[in-house]
Amino acid sequence: MRLMPLFVLAPLALLSAAHAATVLDRANGYTLNSKNELVRFSSLAFDDAGRIISVGSAAQVAARAPGARHIDLQGQTVLPGLIDAHGHVFGLGQMLTELDLSASVNLADALKATAAYARANPGDDSAWLRGRGWNQEVWKLGRFPTAAELDKVVPRRPVWLERVDGHAGWANSAALKLAGITKATADPVGGKIIRDSAGNATGILVDAAKELVEKVLPPQSEAQARLVLERALAEIARVGLTTVHDAGIDVASDALYRDYADNGKLSARVYAMIGGTERDFDVLAAKGPLKTYANDMYALRAVKLYSDGALGSRGAALIAPYSDEPTSHGLLFKSDAQMRAMMEKAMKKGYQVNVHAIGDAGNRQILDGYQELIGKTATSGLRHRIEHAQVVALPDIARFRQAGVIPSMQPTHATSDMNMAEQRVGAERIKGAYAWRTFLKQGSRIACGSDFPVESPNPFYGIHAAVTRQNGAGVPAGGWHKEQAMTLPEAFRCFTLDAAFAGHQENQVGSLEAGKWADFIVIDRDLFTIAPADIGKIGVLQTWVAGKQVFLKK
Repeated sequence: MRLMPLFVLAPLALLSAAHAATVLDRANGYTLNSKNELVRFSSLAFDDAGRIISVGSAAQVAARAPGARHIDLQGQTVLPGLIDAHGHVFGLGQMLTELDLSASVNLADALKATAAYARANPGDDSAWLRGRGWNQEVWKLGRFPTAAELDKVVPRRPVWLERVDGHAGWANSAALKLAGITKATADPVGGKIIRDSAGNATGILVDAAKELVEKVLPPQSEAQARLVLERALAEIARVGLTTVHDAGIDVASDALYRDYADNGKLSARVYAMIGGTERDFDVLAAKGPLKTYANDMYALRAVKLYSDGALGSRGAALIAPYSDEPTSHGLLFKSDAQMRAMMEKAMKKGYQVNVHAIGDAGNRQILDGYQELIGKTATSGLRHRIEHAQVVALPDIARFRQAGVIPSMQPTHATSDMNMAEQRVGAERIKGAYAWRTFLKQGSRIACGSDFPVESPNPFYGIHAAVTRQNGAGVPAGGWHKEQAMTLPEAFRCFTLDAAFAGHQENQVGSLEAGKWADFIVIDRDLFTIAPADIGKIGVLQTWVAGKQVFLKK
């Protein structure tokens, strides 16, 4: 993409000016046009319904919006509202209301934080303590933490702490007892109980094994669910996201989203995916896909499935064994036949199928499924996706393009995983890992996201990682496998128009053009002129959705 001169963006499909309500003046604006060119503008008008009337120079816009109120941005930078193509909204809200261990630098630090949280949130011996965010790789522990270590700081109350990626959990002895986990408990299909040399559970449960504890957790009340959603929406607006793709919801979450949309409380657009094809799918899919609801604030037209686990907990399914654990290939959650039956069920109902696949075996299983089923079900137009597409065998990358499958990828996963990824898969397989340049070169449209709360929802962290292949501290110098980096316009596009395309919403959001929704953000510096190292430091001043301000920095 090339940067077009200022004011070349003439009004694209000029709407009636009769309902003009607001004009932004003196904006340092950037957007993409229908040719995927990066263009600039100084003025933007939207009507009182929240639709854009005109974008371009002050003179162009003023002519289309007589009598409108004006907002002088005094040269501040305006961008289209950014889109996160893969997150977990309720998970983010949950993390914001529970113990957050993502900043812990070692085991002792995590235990200290857990003890402090227990003191600050007193309860009897039946009151659970929950949290998330620990990462034994960051701690350089060389192993998983144990229940015995948690017992030292919280000996009686049950404790359940999810790993940063959500694919493993750390329980203390009280939680293991409540879950009925003993030496005799078998590993569930698609999961693993980490054990000591004597066969006893150590307190770490991977993937499907997590359900042994989660089924005995107290259910969340509706009031708690509303608090969680409100916390998440506030954070989403604060970081400049105007649309999020929620990767796996249930019946209760759908009801809450519809309620918030009906009552004007949904401050970000939500493109939701039904979690699995079992009971929740049967209920939610009874009337078919919900393509749009409440002026495009909500959609439920996709399904989220899981092929395998995560790399950090060695649950990602690999074709050859792990380089740092030669006895393990990771975990495929379903047989090929089971997975294809789930995919086909959703496709036949008209749903976009989005499957989590991190390891090369997981990606291959899903690509094989798409190869067989997309033609059979005549669903190429549904824009099926692979979520993460993290470690892909080099010959399989071309199959994404051939099958029309969208790689939905998260740039900060690369910079978070770089401390262990190559140890897990070795020097050869890493060539197909986090391989954004390889995908882009073949013409794939990457939909970018963060996988929040696994990573921060801040999209500027993602753009920074995509461009520099460095973490927020600028490590490593020169970038990690920099040959796979994106250009800045490519990174901008994958958090805007290409993310919108992955949600069938490119005609409604993703760029600032006449006829689209006035979803935009005002930021404190110019994304396209600052040093790449400073992209992650960008702060959001204002967030607007459908012409309504949903966040103002104080």
